[in-house]
Amino acid sequence: MSDPDLRDLAAFAAVARTRNFRRAAAEQQVSASALSQRLRDLEERLGVRLLHRTTRSVALTEAGEMLLGRIGPALHDVGAALDQIRGLRAVPSGRLRINAPAPAVELVLAPMVAPFLAAYPLIDLEVVAQTRLIDIVAEGFDAGIRYGEHLAQDMVAVPLGPPQHYAVVATQDYWARHGTPQQPHDLLAHRCIATRYESGVIPDWEFEKAGRTVRITPRGPLRVNSIALALRAARDGLGVLLIFRDYVEDDLAAARLVGVLTDWCEPFPGPFLYYPSRRQPPPALRAFLDFAAAWRRRESR
Repeated sequence: MSDPDLRDLAAFAAVARTRNFRRAAAEQQVSASALSQRLRDLEERLGVRLLHRTTRSVALTEAGEMLLGRIGPALHDVGAALDQIRGLRAVPSGRLRINAPAPAVELVLAPMVAPFLAAYPLIDLEVVAQTRLIDIVAEGFDAGIRYGEHLAQDMVAVPLGPPQHYAVVATQDYWARHGTPQQPHDLLAHRCIATRYESGVIPDWEFEKAGRTVRITPRGPLRVNSIALALRAARDGLGVLLIFRDYVEDDLAAARLVGVLTDWCEPFPGPFLYYPSRRQPPPALRAFLDFAAAWRRRESR
């Protein structure tokens, strides 16, 4: 029986990455049934099961995890090589996949998308909002966006946006009923709206003032992984929210929300765009790097 070809391996990687046959089929531009049959044929050729399938989910077997770990970077290299060849044309083209947490997508990246694609109409951009830290190469991304403390040392990282601030907010009525905190530890007596990451972790709230750092564990009636829901809950008077200030500028200006502890919310560096240091950026990524650098210079004026 013949060995698997590149299309078989790319199909497997798409299913492994998306954990969904329909999404992977759309990415591969084939039907879900054809993709499923291709994966069954691949398993038969290899003589091992790669995927656990149920009517509701797809998961990798141990063999599947091993195969993805070895072929993921190789497939990324093949794609990058093809993109470089296409880049010999005058206009950058090809697919560009970026992974980023929601705040970086919504507050920093989103304003760039339409102007970037207008400038480079032959580039096919895919942005995946994801809090979970991943191996961008193994999962088929050209670049990621993260904050400085989460950057791997073997990556090239370039600043993507200006410094940012957090804000501690609630409604005026909430502060009137529960009192205004004077220092971060006072929040332990308040109804906090906490965030739960995809990993299950509920991060501490961190504050800094004059070189002193204070962390508290938020306690309250609501834990979310939706920024929209957290904002709605704060506006409805449910409790206190720690959030990127950019999300609530209009609320603060209109007094729908009132900020406290502003002297404990010092600015911190904005997000970084990062990509593997061991290879030249493909043309689509190179175009985005140049565009983002020009955008940042313009925004800082």
